[in-house]
Amino acid sequence: MKFTKMQGIGNDYVYVNCFQETVKNPSQTAKRISDRHFGVGADGMILIKPSVIADCEMEMYNADGSKGAMCGNGIRCVAKYVYDYGIVRKTKLQIATGAGIKTLELEVEDGKAKKITVDMGEPILEASKIPVLSEKSQIIAEPVKIDGKEYHITAVSMGNPHAVVFLDDIKNLDLEKIGPKFEHYKDFPDRMNTEFCRIADAHTIEMRVWERGSGETLACGTGACAVAVASVLNGYTQGDVKIHLLGGDLDITWDRTTNHVFMTGPAQVVFEGEIELED
Repeated sequence: MKFTKMQGIGNDYVYVNCFQETVKNPSQTAKRISDRHFGVGADGMILIKPSVIADCEMEMYNADGSKGAMCGNGIRCVAKYVYDYGIVRKTKLQIATGAGIKTLELEVEDGKAKKITVDMGEPILEASKIPVLSEKSQIIAEPVKIDGKEYHITAVSMGNPHAVVFLDDIKNLDLEKIGPKFEHYKDFPDRMNTEFCRIADAHTIEMRVWERGSGETLACGTGACAVAVASVLNGYTQGDVKIHLLGGDLDITWDRTTNHVFMTGPAQVVFEGEIELED
């Protein structure tokens, strides 16, 4: 199977061009290919497929083989792939995802997509739709006790469920310990991505993320969007923020007139290769 390794600010996936390739068991393939010792090494696998309702479709799998609905960094890489490789030669395109059709605009330089803006759609704030088990309609700065310590979470879905936690210090967090406990917390029936954030100023946020099924990653696009929304809901920002992640920066805007969240960031090809898969 031929593949392309790509990354968006360090959020790396193995991309397979399913206009040409067929993946018989994507869940098992994702687990094998994502292994950083015995496989290619990635946060997961994304299949780029033909679509009858959009310019193409992305089908996303996490490193543990579980299927995801949407990946903000991943969809930018899909846009770059289909443009650079001549599958869809448009600077404004639509990509079908498990979280609906997303519209993207590409900034092109020397015939290749360099920076991509994604209309991530409307944030989901209703607890039951995120989902979070709660009698409250929205979860904003809600106290939860994890591993004997109280945290305050704000829950937002951007196609994937996110719990955003604002802290004074995120550098010294033992994410390997507390990340899984947030992911599998009893009130999160579909598990949870968790963003641990520090407000630097009214326009800048530092963020670390624990992604369900993948662990700590260098970046999470839907998570950055959820953080931008949560920061407004908690009164920290006004809707335009630069988010510093371990792998780089994303510019996020929550347009309150349309209620859409826009994410702008880079995408890069790392290398191409071929791997032999077991039947």
